[in-house]
Amino acid sequence: MCMGFGCNAAGVIGCRIIDSPRERLIATITNNFVPCNGRFPTLIALTAIFIAGNSGNLSSIVATVTILFCIISSVFITLLVSKLLSKTILKGIPSSFTLELPPYRKPQIGKIILYSIFDRTLFVLGRAVAVAAPSGLIIWILANITIGDISLITYIAQFLDPFSRLIGLDGYILLSFILGLPANEIVIPILIMSYMSTSSIMELSSLAETKLLFVENGWTWLTAVCVMIFSLNHWPCGTTLWTIKKETQSWKWTFVSFIVPTIIGIVLCFLVTQGIPFILTLIQ
Repeated sequence: MCMGFGCNAAGVIGCRIIDSPRERLIATITNNFVPCNGRFPTLIALTAIFIAGNSGNLSSIVATVTILFCIISSVFITLLVSKLLSKTILKGIPSSFTLELPPYRKPQIGKIILYSIFDRTLFVLGRAVAVAAPSGLIIWILANITIGDISLITYIAQFLDPFSRLIGLDGYILLSFILGLPANEIVIPILIMSYMSTSSIMELSSLAETKLLFVENGWTWLTAVCVMIFSLNHWPCGTTLWTIKKETQSWKWTFVSFIVPTIIGIVLCFLVTQGIPFILTLIQ
């Protein structure tokens, strides 16, 4: 779980140390609920813009508490889903976790660095490049091919919009998550590209410009909350999915790893979108 905070693909590889195949599979499926470094920029940016932006001198405290709440929520959901899986499709007898410690030896710094680079870093980066290259081409094609002066991205976003509204998003937001399959870091840049109708992925120079662009496209604080929830609970990135396939040698469990967080994210966003306005109406 802790390795997933850095990279979910590395977290999946780290599950190798679990002896029990059943519990190793549970850890692999639920690893994606832990926010990786690719999702933290989205969470921090939206927190700063919509949650803590109007808190004055307390903005840094509000932002810190919000991000901490996101992390605690992700850990809680991880444990809850792990429990549900262990009682349903991965039912079995719990095993004890035993990690045998080898004899202590003086660390060989050079060997550790080389092992980490070649067996872990380059291993994961190689898979990331293999996933990102074709996906980047698809994004470019959708942004640059137009039909009647309207890009393919706009057509697809309009198709997704009715469903997206039910879960507090819009068509462009949901499409950005879909196109952001190679890496969670590019979700917001793709969204900015789509809103500004540009032909390449871009970022704005300040959070103020980002907020203005989002508000002009109908964003509210509730939209930001739903985007944060969906960012925490949706399908793993392409590199993680590939790693899951390699580790489990099964398309079935790769699909389960894809669909479980996605369903949870959709359900949570739907409940928040439909429930919060109702609660606010009762209070007023």
